[in-house]
Amino acid sequence: MRDASFEFLQQLLAAPSPSGYEQPAQRVFRSYIEPFCQVATDVMGNVFGMIQGAGSNRPRVMIVGHSDEIGLQVRYLDDNGFIYFSAIGGVDPHITPGMRVHVHTAKGKLNGVIGKRPIHLIEPKERDTVIKLDAQYIDIGAANKKEALEWVRVGDPITFAGNLERLFGDRVSSRGLDDKAGSFVVAEVLRRVSELPDQLPIDLYGVSSVQEEVGLRGGTTSSYSVNPDVGICVEVDFATDQPDVDKKHNGEVGLGKGPILPRGANINPVLFDLLSDTATDNGIAVQYTGIARATGTDANVMQISRGGVATALVKIPLRYMHTPVETLSLADLDGAVELIVASLSKMGHKEAFIPM
Repeated sequence: MRDASFEFLQQLLAAPSPSGYEQPAQRVFRSYIEPFCQVATDVMGNVFGMIQGAGSNRPRVMIVGHSDEIGLQVRYLDDNGFIYFSAIGGVDPHITPGMRVHVHTAKGKLNGVIGKRPIHLIEPKERDTVIKLDAQYIDIGAANKKEALEWVRVGDPITFAGNLERLFGDRVSSRGLDDKAGSFVVAEVLRRVSELPDQLPIDLYGVSSVQEEVGLRGGTTSSYSVNPDVGICVEVDFATDQPDVDKKHNGEVGLGKGPILPRGANINPVLFDLLSDTATDNGIAVQYTGIARATGTDANVMQISRGGVATALVKIPLRYMHTPVETLSLADLDGAVELIVASLSKMGHKEAFIPM
């Protein structure tokens, strides 16, 4: 991965973006794509990059990745200044006690910790019990409620601490890779297309969507606005090359073995074949999974927008989803960009995607 792209990924991941509070990350995305495409932002906060193609009867092709991450939200402050919170998206209560967090306030970022009773003070029969999220609390060091309220308001978003870190080889770990990895790929596709010597036979829309983790909301509205003929959602998927994940659940999927192309009801079969054949023709490593139902991604709402959209998924293998240490391979991100860019030139006839 080129240095400038890695720096963009770092900035995107560092920007807080719990669902409904995505503006900092969207500002990073918008700033990155502005030099090479037309840019717009809608009332939801979705950011659109558009590159016009050449020729007549051009199909509209939309690629989308969501910028929002899971997080927490201030719900209540007690008399001693401790903050009780609600989950934004699917937060695992097993992992939150003892975690460092950032509370994002109008006055700036506050450091906090999710505290719990020391193990010495917990009855043996209670030690294996998961503490419910609504019983957990954040300590920002305030002496009392009055002091805490000088900074904190009910509704302030909270993110888990920790940014992008390199592991061995090309592996990296961070919070928010679900699905800023997708937004990153969308931005890189726009950049790469802008550098092509000739215009593509399509109008390309790259979208960083919002509020996916709370109901595919930005994907719904952006699909309606763009009204694409063809859509590709870039998401993450469960890697099964870690010790405690059963391959029977999600197939054989590993980091560094290429992006994933799912098959199933949510996937247009013609578009799937185009992506798969392009990978073969260009020597791009890919992996395959089957999803026998509607997917829990923006591809689901994109497919059934208006009169229907020829839709596919390109997914990035990810370990430890919905934790602050989500882990992936940078090579898989680059592979997803290569695959999508190579496939776009073959999408010049929207009627070609009608299954026969």
